[in-house]
Amino acid sequence: MAKSFKGGVHPPYEKRTRDAPIKELEPPAQVVVPLSQHTGAPAKPLVKRGDQVAEGQLIGEAQGFISANVHAPFSGKVKAVAERHTPVGTRSLSVIIEVDPEGPKWEPQEDPNWEDASPETIRERVKEAGIVGLGGAAFPTHVKLSPPSDYPVDTVIINGAECEPYLTADDRVMREHPEEVVRGAHLVRRAVGAERVLIGIEDNKPEAMEAVSKAAKAYGFEVVPLHTKYPQGSEKQLIEVLTGRQVPSGGLPFHVGVVVQNVGTAKAIYEAVRYRKPLIERVVTLSGLGAKGPGNYLVRIGTLFSHLVQATGGADEERVVKVLNGGPMMGIAQWTLDVPVVKGTSGVLLLTPEETNLEEEGPCIRCGRCVEVCPINLLPFLIARLAEKRLFDRAERYHILDCIECGSCAYVCPARRHLVHHIRYGKSEILAMRKKEAAKK
Repeated sequence: MAKSFKGGVHPPYEKRTRDAPIKELEPPAQVVVPLSQHTGAPAKPLVKRGDQVAEGQLIGEAQGFISANVHAPFSGKVKAVAERHTPVGTRSLSVIIEVDPEGPKWEPQEDPNWEDASPETIRERVKEAGIVGLGGAAFPTHVKLSPPSDYPVDTVIINGAECEPYLTADDRVMREHPEEVVRGAHLVRRAVGAERVLIGIEDNKPEAMEAVSKAAKAYGFEVVPLHTKYPQGSEKQLIEVLTGRQVPSGGLPFHVGVVVQNVGTAKAIYEAVRYRKPLIERVVTLSGLGAKGPGNYLVRIGTLFSHLVQATGGADEERVVKVLNGGPMMGIAQWTLDVPVVKGTSGVLLLTPEETNLEEEGPCIRCGRCVEVCPINLLPFLIARLAEKRLFDRAERYHILDCIECGSCAYVCPARRHLVHHIRYGKSEILAMRKKEAAKK
């Protein structure tokens, strides 16, 4: 029987590209590679204008423990190192490379003993490769693989839920590369010293479940069917569903003996440890009724959204009213297509009027629907209002920082309140104030 959790919603899933095999996108003329496309400190640029770079070359060096290396996705000439807009709503120092299609290609350096790699070797190669969580959070993976010694990890969870509507990149990775996903899970288990591995897959992905289950037999991993519900793929919900453990307020998965990795991340870990492959590409779902070439594409990091759209047939420009980086529940709206695919870009959606709700925000009617669906058991109507009124101390007392910004509350709100927008604003202000106070000490 498929497992689930309290709360959540059932939006139209619109998995239109689920049967579209992964296709490699043709190279663009130029890429824009941000040096900050991960949680933590931006990478330090190692190249300058005029330099020639080779595919897979380190061009940005991680600064500090919570940071990530950045590599050249193509060979070519550095046109500039300058600030550019990113799809997460920020500006980042970026390396702009004119692509040389005839330049040197990255060559694998296979380790025949990869399966028996030590935890230290696994973590070091993952760090070298610049791997971050590919589910969207983009947290540096080597950090996740280094839990504190006083919090032993006994369980690894591989997240194959992909609960966001439209997105099918993880589904295709599991269906087309199940062995790589499972081998990556084996390496995660070795890195953290866990006893068991659970692979959770929503039950609307039967082909993926069959493929991964077959591959998992070689290692004795358990594949667990999950009830199709949003946000089933959220870390805390997934942990509770699969283990019965609850991550405490303000806590992290390792506090309950668990490490969670996305299926795409697991595959990247395997490639890094066995072949020393840097993270220079990822699978991206292009979808929405405004996309003329919807599908799942293997895209190099730094490729502009505009190239992805144009190279796949273009867009119905007269009908597209919203472009999203990510899914419709947690994705970030874009004001231009001239932003690059980054490590956390799971999808690019071109949405038409019938796929969006552009109604104006109304007053809260205290119906309580947001409370019923909140998977974290918060009071979204209240903390959003407190944030809107800049009553940050009170919002913090009502656990605004525990909000995972899944959007379930806004989805069911009959007044179309922009609950997540207000909560996200409140969280950012609270964290900024904390950082300012810490700097004074």
